Amino acid sequence: MADSFDALLTQLGTGKWNIFFALASSFRFLLSPSQSLSSVYLAPSVNYTCQPHTVDHVIEVKHDSCSYVINSTSTGRLEDVACIKWTFDKSVFSSTLTSEFELVCEREYLRPTYQSVYMLGTCVGPLVCGYFADRFGRKIVYVVSQIVVSAASLGLCLLHNFSTILFLRFIIGCSELLIHLVLALEVCEPRHRATMGILTGMPWALGTMLWGGAAYAIRDWRWLQLAASLPSVLMFPALYYLDESPRWLIVQGHASRAQKVLEKAARWNKTSLPSEYELKTIMSQIKRQANTEEEEAGTERKSQGDTGDSVSCGNLTAPRLLSTRKIITITVAVCFLFLSAALVFDGLNLGGDLYSENIFLYLIFAGLMEFPGCTLSVPIVNRYGRKRSLAVCFVCCSIMLFTLTFIPTGHWQLMMTLALLGKMFISAAFQIIYVYSNEVFPTEVRVQGVETGSAVGQVAAIIVPFISIYLGPVIPWLPSVVFGTMSILASVSLTTMKETKGANLPDTIAQLELSGKKEERYIRVYTNQPGDGTGEEVFEESKWCKIKLKGRDFTLCWTYLKIPKL
Repeated sequence: MADSFDALLTQLGTGKWNIFFALASSFRFLLSPSQSLSSVYLAPSVNYTCQPHTVDHVIEVKHDSCSYVINSTSTGRLEDVACIKWTFDKSVFSSTLTSEFELVCEREYLRPTYQSVYMLGTCVGPLVCGYFADRFGRKIVYVVSQIVVSAASLGLCLLHNFSTILFLRFIIGCSELLIHLVLALEVCEPRHRATMGILTGMPWALGTMLWGGAAYAIRDWRWLQLAASLPSVLMFPALYYLDESPRWLIVQGHASRAQKVLEKAARWNKTSLPSEYELKTIMSQIKRQANTEEEEAGTERKSQGDTGDSVSCGNLTAPRLLSTRKIITITVAVCFLFLSAALVFDGLNLGGDLYSENIFLYLIFAGLMEFPGCTLSVPIVNRYGRKRSLAVCFVCCSIMLFTLTFIPTGHWQLMMTLALLGKMFISAAFQIIYVYSNEVFPTEVRVQGVETGSAVGQVAAIIVPFISIYLGPVIPWLPSVVFGTMSILASVSLTTMKETKGANLPDTIAQLELSGKKEERYIRVYTNQPGDGTGEEVFEESKWCKIKLKGRDFTLCWTYLKIPKL
């Protein structure tokens, strides 16, 4: 089934239609860093000084202190008095969330919370929206998420209540989905799929650099948020021309809609499709094969003692991602890869205070290092495959991070160099994961699978601000050890995965189940008697056919024979 559709994509070639999907996905990636990394510049660590509020004689007021010392007129003793008001240093930023809402001392935990609540949204949203995208289509969920992101991000810069700001941050996180990438990969010509999937990381890298440059130029958090959010409205004209995934339409049985999309693709790419009759035949065969594979996989599961197509408990039925052992294994492995990569990637992005003296230069260089991470991984993945390349990236990243733990604090150039090298390797790993996860999940649960992995990855992203911002200044070596350990564990988890280089995208879970019998080989045997020959027959009934050989007509019977294992 996947072979048939990939053959159609190959016949369509790569043209304006495919490139349009890739550009739409790239633009969404370009805008994402300004939201996912906004806490670096909107809620940074700012120096502050307590404003005494007592009439007693003030003896000492320390910088970055939550109390001050007075000589009490009632007791005649020196006493510590808790601060309730502060003045903030404006030498770097004229206005931040930290200074406007006084996120210091007892309220300091709200700084990492501002970042974590966004990551919590990116954890919850994909789980729900992934199901909707596989159930109702990719495009409708894509459009709705873009509307929500644009409205919420623009509205955030107008608010004066911090609790409401946190709520909108959560909503923005819920709408940051990877559906645009899934859609772009599903319509990509097979031979360019890995390259396209990896190179979409370059807009993210460029967006990271632009975010650092914009923050350097605009030092007021409201104007900075507005400048970062306005470009999102440019997505709406593109969404009007964006098509639904024809692969999803065929699998779901919407052949007429899929045909219209494919005909439009042929016009845009200036190529031709098979005749209308042939195209309908191919689509009906794909759908029929999907049903057949489902039945065969069901029979196989029953023979192994599994009586259903899903894991159930009482009257409750588990999601499709937990329906078979193979899809469970893939789901768990992909989730752990996303978890590890997100922890390291976001940890290094938020580690400007730990690994450098200048947070503006650090983030700009961090984005710059993603370019070689993306570009160099393309030929490596195409030559050595996804699995091996991913393992090497994780191992190299862990080496850089563990080395950081031995560098004394203050050697900023060396620390920044090692951190940026680690960022380069984890950036490459992240892009490979995006491609790899899209290739291992079948079409009918692809968005659910990728978004579930992304959601689990955001669990790590929720924790990262507390590791980098809260614990990093107290225990400087702890973040590097945590990130390095997760990189090693991620490389080990790849032993449960299979290589997908050169393989067609699976379309159904049933097809995935049947693909496990790769070690069994079959041959088609022609004979004048049904079932004649040696070996174990696969099908109970043989089929008759007419062939012409050396000018003579023969009526023969053919059947499949399994080649015995040696």
